[in-house]
Amino acid sequence: MSRFCFSVSGIDSRQEGVIESESFTAAVDALGQHVSVHTGDTLEIGVLGFPPMRYECVGSITEGCPVWRPNCQLAA
Repeated sequence: MSRFCFSVSGIDSRQEGVIESESFTAAVDALGQHVSVHTGDTLEIGVLGFPPMRYECVGSITEGCPVWRPNCQLAA
């Protein structure tokens, strides 16, 4: 099991934590079940020693199942 560090940030909230999962995809999917996520929120998730991936919530399929889009911010 891998330990993924994450933070979910919204307009007026920020939640951080660690989630253990068999895979990256399973960790991201599990977040929707354990953390309150809304359209427009951003997710940073990764493992120790590597830069985190960044995503933006663009909606949800069902309650507790957010849809994430990669949030690639390019340097100027």
